[in-house]
Amino acid sequence: MKLYYSPGACSLASHIALQESGLPYVTEKVDLRDKKTAAGADFNAINPKGYVPALKLDSGEVLTEGAVLLAYIGELAPSAHLIMPAGTMGNVRVREWLAFISSELHKNFGPLFRSTTPEATRDAQLEVLRRRFGYVSDALSGHSYLTGEQFTVADAYLFTVLRWTVPLKIDLAAWPQLQAYMARVTARPAVQAALSAEGLPH
Repeated sequence: MKLYYSPGACSLASHIALQESGLPYVTEKVDLRDKKTAAGADFNAINPKGYVPALKLDSGEVLTEGAVLLAYIGELAPSAHLIMPAGTMGNVRVREWLAFISSELHKNFGPLFRSTTPEATRDAQLEVLRRRFGYVSDALSGHSYLTGEQFTVADAYLFTVLRWTVPLKIDLAAWPQLQAYMARVTARPAVQAALSAEGLPH
């Protein structure tokens, strides 16, 4: 498998999941400005949507959309316990978190990265994110990860989007549960390896 990624983007979650899974894979960096891969290929020809992540399977098929890739990677490596078996309530709970992170966190961060976003819109997005941070903080109370004591692909995704608070200068001090969670996830060897591979601080 080959993961197409951009350092620190949402593709980091899939990179972490692959590292945690123990599955064989390679990566290729994508410049999202000119849509070229590190090898000089036209990324739009690989993923016409033009964004990462994209996962090229050994069959030649390409999968896109981070939440889908995460569930796929998790189910491909059952011994890593990154998602519970299909058809179980545990599996559904992880997918529930993937959907929440995608729609309620990931998408609300988007406008904050654009310099053209009006100040009023930025303030509104920040207010939504703060409410969502409170919900996630409460959900983490009493256990190490989103669904209990087992790290899952949902944690790879949450960690990735919460990292964006650093460049955006969003202070998480009001949510010590989230700060402790980020430190806990950062310390995982697979997470350290993915961050190092992407040239990111940790």
